[in-house]
Amino acid sequence: MPSTPVPPLARIVRGSGPGLLLAHGAGGSARDNWGPLLPDLAAHRTVVAPDYPGSGDTPYEPGEPTLDELADRLVATAVEEGLDTFDLAGYSLGAAVAVRAATRHPERVRSLLLLAGVAGGSARLRLLAGLAIDLADRPADLARLMLTMVFGGTWVDALRAGELAVLQEALNSPVPQAFRQQFRLAAEVDVRAELAGITVPALVVSTTEDQLVPPSQHRSLADGIPSARLAELPSGHLPMVERLPELRDIVLQFVKELDA
Repeated sequence: MPSTPVPPLARIVRGSGPGLLLAHGAGGSARDNWGPLLPDLAAHRTVVAPDYPGSGDTPYEPGEPTLDELADRLVATAVEEGLDTFDLAGYSLGAAVAVRAATRHPERVRSLLLLAGVAGGSARLRLLAGLAIDLADRPADLARLMLTMVFGGTWVDALRAGELAVLQEALNSPVPQAFRQQFRLAAEVDVRAELAGITVPALVVSTTEDQLVPPSQHRSLADGIPSARLAELPSGHLPMVERLPELRDIVLQFVKELDA
């Protein structure tokens, strides 16, 4: 019997030129994770940034998503926008999605950029993901977890008391509908075995103060992909908040190298 068709993913489309597909992280959205970089990326690429089901503008879908399903649906979104081939950037869980997309659709993926990425096999990450899921109905407690484990210590310590209070209040809000689904997936994915088969140019950006997805995960990605090089950024897990100018420079340099 034919499989039930899945609805299209909501997506942001900006710019012109060669294609760039963006995969966001667990509990985030295309706009949350990639929004600060979109204007710069759109100056060089046709950017397609989908929202996973239950994130951003894509409606929630019951059941547990798989890495294969997310990878295939992201690739399908790029193809729907007229991109036969594209560069692919993934953040956090999105890095594992990007790796799986490159494995399943090697004819379409021209390069990989993996930011603060999940490789898999981390008992500590599984425990932290479970804690985040347990706190999903307690936004104030989840906000404190984010301030201590997601943001970098150097950045948080530099905030004034008023700035810290404003940030904590902003984080004290309901989570996306798919928060639990996506964190369960992030806890269980493991793409390490498929890294050796990736042959496209790859850049792994390691956030060196990351306590949620630690640098050992990023190094697993860089060490496993034969063509990869590693760039380090002194940031926690949200470099688009903590170190946007430096992150922009690293990403745009990679894009320009690909064009050259």
